[in-house]
Amino acid sequence: MSDTSVKKIDSTHSPKGKLGQKYLASGKSLSMRLWEDEQPSEDKEPSSRDYETVGYVINGRAELHIEGQMILLEPGSSWVVPKGASHTYKILEPFTAVEATSPPAQVHGRDEN
Repeated sequence: MSDTSVKKIDSTHSPKGKLGQKYLASGKSLSMRLWEDEQPSEDKEPSSRDYETVGYVINGRAELHIEGQMILLEPGSSWVVPKGASHTYKILEPFTAVEATSPPAQVHGRDEN
């Protein structure tokens, strides 16, 4: 029997992760998170994750450095980070984006380092 429950998540009450992300709706195989007003920063050390990420820029600009490439992210841009790809972000100006991860990033602390 499948789960047919419907959930609405109000982001003002969403829990935050250690990296500043807000956890939004989450299902069994997919979850969403919000990076809200992230401030400019230097590149962080590249990392790879055991989940796939797709994202959409709402506001601001950032560089996505992935597998030797640099992709400029601006309002209206969307992107994919494949599972296992080495990547990092450099925030250029206050940045807001929403991401979806599969499997859910917050399970077992997958996105806390």
